[in-house]
Amino acid sequence: MADYEIYELGDFTFQSGATLRECKLAYKTFGKLNAAKDNVIVYPTWYSGQHVDNEWLVGKGMALDPDEYFIVIPNMFGNGLSSSPSNTPKPYNAARFPKVTAYDNVRAQHQLMTQKFGVERIKMVTGWSMGALQTFHWGAMYPDMVERIVPFCGSAKCSRHNFVFLEGVKAALTADAAFLEGWYEKKPERGLRAMARVYAGWGFSQSFYREELDLKTLGYSSLEDFLVAFWEGFFLPKDANNLLAMLWTWQNGDISANDIYHGDYKKALGAIQSKAYVMPGRTDLYFPPEDSEIEVANMPNATLIPIESIWGHFAGGPGTSPVDVAFLDGKLKEILAGSA
Repeated sequence: MADYEIYELGDFTFQSGATLRECKLAYKTFGKLNAAKDNVIVYPTWYSGQHVDNEWLVGKGMALDPDEYFIVIPNMFGNGLSSSPSNTPKPYNAARFPKVTAYDNVRAQHQLMTQKFGVERIKMVTGWSMGALQTFHWGAMYPDMVERIVPFCGSAKCSRHNFVFLEGVKAALTADAAFLEGWYEKKPERGLRAMARVYAGWGFSQSFYREELDLKTLGYSSLEDFLVAFWEGFFLPKDANNLLAMLWTWQNGDISANDIYHGDYKKALGAIQSKAYVMPGRTDLYFPPEDSEIEVANMPNATLIPIESIWGHFAGGPGTSPVDVAFLDGKLKEILAGSA
């Protein structure tokens, strides 16, 4: 049995202009919504991840404690559970799946929270990587609804350097002859393995590899074993079109790219009224702290709290580094304990 639920969005029109009939948003909840409906935490998923991949940050005694909060993990469009290239019927199947923005994702999540659960206030939104992108969107799109945001190891806008990195990922995946421009009949495994190799050089920091944490801490038998067992093993089970759909969402992430802010990035950041802890990884090669400094400088109620770690992007997830998990959990507890 599935451990998640489906919210039927009906005919959902994306920013691209495409309308997906019978559009679906998959989600999982923890805890119970209290009578006042004011104990809500929204915790969006990340690139290629599903709700189960977020559960490492949820638990009794942790900041995201189901005994205290009603925690909702909405799955991103394109991740294989919510409407995605892999599960959408013709004609919007496979390579014809609509281009989806983070704005589209958060608008759908807002519909879930308000229409399904009748929620008017959200205590906190938090998320890693692309989950952080959605967290920033929540703060900018619904500033009067969200009390706190904690985006970690992510950004409010895809930087030019990040965009270029993703071009390499995309090129590796689509170069496989079996890909057939997205109309593949069998999984393009060579492309997925190549994509994993590109990703491997960016997901962890130079210091992580220099100190051989892949061997000494994660327990792999060699560098090649790490590349195959961890990285290729991570991407091989996934659908190529789903990965490309979410990659497009990532590359086009921008909290100001909508009819609210009309591309004015600083205005969008300045509109975020939520109390915010912006938590970049000190050695994150995707989302360096310098980008977060710019964000915080333009947000009225934000504090910059770097995660001092050599685990690179994975300092923020998915539960890989216990020391970093403890630090993050402590900061989540801190912001939840304080006034909004």
